Amino acid sequence: MTAPRPAEPPSADLSRLAALYGVATSYSPSPDRTVTASATAVTLALAALGVDAAGPDAVRAALTAREREQGARLLPPTVVAWGTATPAALAGLPDGTRLGVRTEQGETLTAARNLPPGVHDLTATAPDGRTARAHLIVAPPRLPAPRGRSYGLLVQLYSLLSRRSWGMGDLADLGELAGWAGRTLGAGFVQVNPLHAAVPGPPTDPSPYRPSSRRFPDPVHLRVEDVPEFAYVADRDRVRALLERAARLREAVLDKDALIDRDAVWETKREALELVHEVPLAPGRRAAYADFRAAQGQALQDHATWYALAEVHGADWRRWPAELRDPRSPGTARARRDLADRVDFHSRLVWLTDAQLTAAQRTAREAGMPVGIVHDLAVGVHPAGADAWAQQDHFAAGMSVGAPPDAFNARGQDWGLPPWRPDRLAESGYAPFRALLRALFRYAGALRIDHVMGLFRLWWVPEGHPPTEGTYVRYDAEAMLAVLVLEASRAGAPVIGEDLGTVEPGVREALRERGVYGTSVLWFERDWEGDRRPLPPDTWRADCLATATTHDLPPTASRLGGEHVELRDRLGLLARPLAEERAEAAADVGEWRELLRRLGLLEEGAGEEAEIRAVHRYLMRTPARMIGVWLPDGVGDRRPQNLPGTWDQYPNWRLPIADAEGRPVTLEDLTAAPRLRALLATLADPAP
Repeated sequence: MTAPRPAEPPSADLSRLAALYGVATSYSPSPDRTVTASATAVTLALAALGVDAAGPDAVRAALTAREREQGARLLPPTVVAWGTATPAALAGLPDGTRLGVRTEQGETLTAARNLPPGVHDLTATAPDGRTARAHLIVAPPRLPAPRGRSYGLLVQLYSLLSRRSWGMGDLADLGELAGWAGRTLGAGFVQVNPLHAAVPGPPTDPSPYRPSSRRFPDPVHLRVEDVPEFAYVADRDRVRALLERAARLREAVLDKDALIDRDAVWETKREALELVHEVPLAPGRRAAYADFRAAQGQALQDHATWYALAEVHGADWRRWPAELRDPRSPGTARARRDLADRVDFHSRLVWLTDAQLTAAQRTAREAGMPVGIVHDLAVGVHPAGADAWAQQDHFAAGMSVGAPPDAFNARGQDWGLPPWRPDRLAESGYAPFRALLRALFRYAGALRIDHVMGLFRLWWVPEGHPPTEGTYVRYDAEAMLAVLVLEASRAGAPVIGEDLGTVEPGVREALRERGVYGTSVLWFERDWEGDRRPLPPDTWRADCLATATTHDLPPTASRLGGEHVELRDRLGLLARPLAEERAEAAADVGEWRELLRRLGLLEEGAGEEAEIRAVHRYLMRTPARMIGVWLPDGVGDRRPQNLPGTWDQYPNWRLPIADAEGRPVTLEDLTAAPRLRALLATLADPAP
């Protein structure tokens, strides 16, 4: 059998052209190794940016055009200023260039310094008559730091069932958890999974990290009984039947070992909310709803229109009739009018969900939490969903976000998420990103950004190609960070970046400079450039959220007992013999146990509960400003919520919180659990 020919590398001209558009021609999976991207990957990435590089003649023509354009340009599409400093992009303007600024606040100025924070219009007129217009983002130099040091709980909301929820955790459960943890335990925050709107099923993709929309929340999280109009539904027999169905869904999970059935939960809630929609809003409520729709504007109208159309034509807009694939077409306008009642229904669901999200944050702050609810921003959206339809001009057609091959995954990863086009973002003054952040900060006490490295660059995988045949495309990280800092500062909310795994040099430093916290997970904190031993606690960084585990990793009890290795072996996920994997896992845990004992945090022969408490005492010994406790660790849960590398082999995103024997634990039982209280007490008093 003939071995496959190596991919053709980019030519010198193609490499120059790629550099002008931020498309990488190589990457480094490790400090001592550089991999060249294929000419095909580079050419396809350029094509997704609207650049024809299909052949030497096309490359030369595109190169000439780009160099001419940049040589003649006075200003880039977006200019950034930090604080009161003069924007660096103005330094190269010809002497005598006249500037004008129309601020976000409506003022007209003749200088681009000492400007208020905001996104302003900047104009420049050179002495030779050339003119340019740009968006000017003025952001504070740094994000506000959280007040003091705090600890909090990490939980996947769907897994947190109370005896009142309808088969999965909801926003009332979130408020109850936050109120209890803040008032009783002095916790500072509760971090949840992304609550973005999902692509409707059935079956619905259960992953919260592949949503239909990141801007708008999912009404599946509503506590229906807390909607004021629910009490006035006329058909009480139907209400009783729906409540009985909800009880059966809840009992199936809590008492009969069933998985969380998101689609069944949503079908039940949808029927109830249809009844609610028939109840007229009282005058004050009607006025509040009208204000909400006006404030959300075209974005909400597009979102609700997509869901109304999906009910008729299916949940993939790429398969809709041609005229409906364009949100601005006359056909879509007609359909929106024809489906006005359904558009209103889906708009009202967003309003109701926004209100309960806001109430959960208010409850958290009233309970004394300095931060409150930490929401999670997924890295992208589903290609068939509402955002990809409404904002399709901002997405790179034919591309998917993923990750290159590395030491942990030789085949790379394709996440099935279309990336934003950096050029279109810049041309719009990063309008979609600004709107997204502003929407989330309406009800977020802080924001976690999944794969925060995506603010700098993303691995683009061409459609129909394996992840190994992708390449990195760079974003204007300064502009992305400026937007993030601006919106977070306006909200007074900290930001936590998930910066685990392979991180490009300089990224963590840039994030730290702007006040964005990182994420540090105990098992990964080793001296990787030295003897690879666990790091002493005083050598950790302070500007981070420190945790023992995450939703993508084994619970602490599972790691301590080596059960995560056995699980991966049963599912055929091990890359090496089981004995080797067992030995490595045992050695890893053994080194941590040794360090904990040496620090006086763990006694010889201590049991599992004591070991988990020692791990968290260790976290408290670090200078980390935020300490996160994976809530299932408080009851000995051994099952990961998500097992990367699996799809239908494992019930990802469908497990309730359970105890050490796998029995589901309700919110009510959690808050009374001695094991959880003993664990959280170690954070109030970390001494052994």
